[in-house]
Amino acid sequence: MPMTAIYDNIGVGYARQRKPDFRIARTIHDALGDARSVLNVGAGTGSYEPDDRKVTALEPSAEMIRQRPSGSAKAYQASAEAMPFAEDRFDAAMAVLTVHHWSNLEAGLSEMRRVAKGRLVILTFDPESPYFWLADYIPEIIAIDQPIMPKLEAFEQILGPCEVKTVPVPHDCTDGFLGAYWRRPHAYLDPQVRASISTFAKLDNIADALARLEQDLASGDWQARHGHLMELDNLDVGYRLVTAQPISKKE
Repeated sequence: MPMTAIYDNIGVGYARQRKPDFRIARTIHDALGDARSVLNVGAGTGSYEPDDRKVTALEPSAEMIRQRPSGSAKAYQASAEAMPFAEDRFDAAMAVLTVHHWSNLEAGLSEMRRVAKGRLVILTFDPESPYFWLADYIPEIIAIDQPIMPKLEAFEQILGPCEVKTVPVPHDCTDGFLGAYWRRPHAYLDPQVRASISTFAKLDNIADALARLEQDLASGDWQARHGHLMELDNLDVGYRLVTAQPISKKE
């Protein structure tokens, strides 16, 4: 299914489950440095857009644009691979948990580089990091991620030198992406939670896996294997912030 169609589908109610986490937001905003104008690529409903800068949003899904709150940044409906902006239009560009949805990573990153004269800040997932316990119940998650999640070295190959920073996920993360509920296993049993996670839109026939998780939670088996997580405030579940510094552009 085309990604625009997936988000036109799962986007219904997305804003309720995917509220930006202030700790992750601070990490992203700090990485933007002193940029005053920022393009948010794959902007969705506007999560993580800084409110102290001039932001422009780019989003392919009409449903996601519809859910952007009143007063949020102006949104253009277009793809990362073909941006309707002039060269060096923005001081910086950001992309939050979106690059794995693009049809062409190199084209999208090259467009970010073309339209932004400063830093590029990208929140992504490292497919080579260890998967957390949910993959024990639904191993298909790994099979979905591996072909679409860019390896970290791909960013440097396309953009030049990049800084990569681990972004630990707080135990009470308010943004309901796939790894957000590592310490709240019951959340994955909630169909409304799953409905706002794109990975679940690609999974078929996981009723048995969910039933096994529910049974293990009821019996205490999950707690026996993973109870140590309840003592942690944050966990590295593979999310990374990639920051590419500006480069000299040819005249």
